[in-house]
Amino acid sequence: MVVERRFRLDADISFANYARSQDYRLLGRKGEGTFSEVLKCQSLRDGAYYACKRLKQRYDSQESVNGLREVQAMRRLGSHPNIVQLHEVLYDKKSGTLALICELMDMNMYELIRDRRNFLPEGRIRSYMQQLCRSLDYMHRNGIFHRDVKPENILIKQNEVLKLADFGSCKSAFARPPFTEYISTRWYRAPECLLTDGHYGLAMDVWSAGCVFYEITSLQPLFPGANEVDQISKIHEVLGTPTAALLNKMRSKSRGLGLEFPSQKGLGLSRLVPHASAEATQLMAAMLTYDPEERLSAKGALRHAFFTGVRSASQPAQIGDPERGPMGVYGPLSPLGLKEDPPAKAASLPWISAAKPVPRRKRFQAQGGLAVPVSHPRGGGGPPESSFSSASAFHGLPLSRLRVGGVAPPLRLPPLPPLHASGSGIHLSTLQAQARKAEHAERLGIHYPLPSMARRGGKFH
Repeated sequence: MVVERRFRLDADISFANYARSQDYRLLGRKGEGTFSEVLKCQSLRDGAYYACKRLKQRYDSQESVNGLREVQAMRRLGSHPNIVQLHEVLYDKKSGTLALICELMDMNMYELIRDRRNFLPEGRIRSYMQQLCRSLDYMHRNGIFHRDVKPENILIKQNEVLKLADFGSCKSAFARPPFTEYISTRWYRAPECLLTDGHYGLAMDVWSAGCVFYEITSLQPLFPGANEVDQISKIHEVLGTPTAALLNKMRSKSRGLGLEFPSQKGLGLSRLVPHASAEATQLMAAMLTYDPEERLSAKGALRHAFFTGVRSASQPAQIGDPERGPMGVYGPLSPLGLKEDPPAKAASLPWISAAKPVPRRKRFQAQGGLAVPVSHPRGGGGPPESSFSSASAFHGLPLSRLRVGGVAPPLRLPPLPPLHASGSGIHLSTLQAQARKAEHAERLGIHYPLPSMARRGGKFH
């Protein structure tokens, strides 16, 4: 039920005018994005603190508000402990203003790892990843996939509780592909999103979660592509070139365009995170399997040996299974809408050594690291970064035509491992030298040809 509140605001809503709401006292702005701003507020009814996400788009009716996918998803999924809670929907009919009152969290995952100098303990990473997989499993069982899993959309409270947020890009799993091609933030976009014309499914969320898994383990993004061509190239550097059979399968979903890549052996994840346990890298590899049909499901990830000993005695509530299974990338899935574990997939991935490791890269973050993320309330997540489709980007398109969006955020230096970390192959003096060099270059205004990115977000049918 939408609660209609009169904010008594004019068309140009300012922060001062917005504070005149009779129901909430605004305490300050948490951040602002292209499509919304996030405010910290206090309820005048119960004194509790909340996050107020005010959407900049105007809505002409209560029906249009009720039809927003973000509102629908949060109402349907709000009972889960690892999904951010929607407290109230405020709609001012006179001005068309919509605000979502959500529970207030401390920070997002990117803010947690942004300034760290040492790696997170594996026990803490295990807890975070289990909570993230639980939220995804719950979503998928209820016929919804997120489509924009990334550190900025994963909220943390008291350094322990993890909750998935920002459902502006989510989609019904019962809808049939093709879907919107430009979806998900590039660095966390699955291969099927890059190489097909919108033929993807639940497995894309697991891929994104695998990228997050690597990032909170290494404190660096795994595939920081500057554009779509560079993105797929970075994936191949780590995982290797896919087989001809898999490329043919994806080619059939890309309007017949030829997808040809030079043969390349992947470096392997285990060499990039030598401090991680074998179980961690095996789970990471299973979540980052190139073929979406062979990729581990969120349900399967929860049964992995990496989570042994941390499974809660009380499992989160499960809402009934969908009546008909959602569509996968290349056909219908099981009745639950989830693929079971590929047999021994995590343990059998062939890691092939390379001559030199993938270089560390600075993090470029264009959203500002809001504790409550902002996204486009509907549609494909904002304006496309180029006028061509994902698949056509790899068919004779000159690199000079690729647009690289985004602005340069504050400098993010490589993390410094503990002084007594053994077997990492990284010398503290080397990292300190890199940090000094980067800081000096920044002061001099020297431009480094590093990747930049445009963070973008993406009605149930």
